[in-house]
Amino acid sequence: MTKRLALKKQFLKRTSVTLTSLIFATFTSFAYSATDGHISGSADKQLTTVLESLSDEQKARYEFRNPHETLAFFGIEPGMSVGEVLPGNNGWYTKVLLPYIGSEGQLVGMDYPIDLWSNFGFMTPERIKAKETWAADWVTLTTELAGEKGPSLNAYALQQMPQDVEGTLDAVLFIRALHNLARFNEKNGFLDKSLAEAFQSLKPGGIVGVVQHQAREDRPDDWADGNNGYLKKSFVIKKMKAAGFEFVGSSDINANAKDQATEGDNVWRLAPSGDFSDGSAKSIALKAIGESHRMTLKFRKPK
Repeated sequence: MTKRLALKKQFLKRTSVTLTSLIFATFTSFAYSATDGHISGSADKQLTTVLESLSDEQKARYEFRNPHETLAFFGIEPGMSVGEVLPGNNGWYTKVLLPYIGSEGQLVGMDYPIDLWSNFGFMTPERIKAKETWAADWVTLTTELAGEKGPSLNAYALQQMPQDVEGTLDAVLFIRALHNLARFNEKNGFLDKSLAEAFQSLKPGGIVGVVQHQAREDRPDDWADGNNGYLKKSFVIKKMKAAGFEFVGSSDINANAKDQATEGDNVWRLAPSGDFSDGSAKSIALKAIGESHRMTLKFRKPK
């Protein structure tokens, strides 16, 4: 009887260990597939250090932009050559990428095509004219921002890719940048041509990372066409595949279920663009949403 009891206890102990290991393995597998992180331990440590060193103003957006998880999902590491679409003159992600990519890497600013800008009502003739020197101006400003330990820099407007960039990039990032290309695509193929150029710029096996304001699939297509800032996930995947990319996977890293935008809404009603200064119930409700609901998608140029 005693021997039988001892065997029973031993069996239960082994079963418990096995179940614990199985649960841990399942959880680990789930966590890994949820982020699809492919950065080394040293890269992870470097990214953590960079993010901790940035300004409080920059950190205020971490809650909604999740830069650590996002860059890990895309597999961005120090020393890479990365193209950033629509970095502006002092871009939010630029400030992360410069110290993270580091002196062994390269950051390439990619502005919208010059002839796209005339479609925006806020663009005066003077501002459009200034776009002719944007690439040189961006390199100058970003060199000052990067300091001595920053990556090498290059810049150009999409549809004007220098020949020496072709086939050299490890990754291209379209972070909240696709909707304006999509909304004017019928006029001059801005989206289709820009995706084709991104394909050309990448090395075989190179990655495209997309973070984009996401419309629910049941929303009307003529509302989710980019004019309100939102696109459907199915639309983005279809366009990327048409450009020759393989779909690697998606993540809910930047999802925000509080944003249930529909007809009559646009993404600029929310932070950081929205004006909530009137203190109305509507403003309070919009401010509480935070930033937009966003898809995070990863694509690869076939090897």
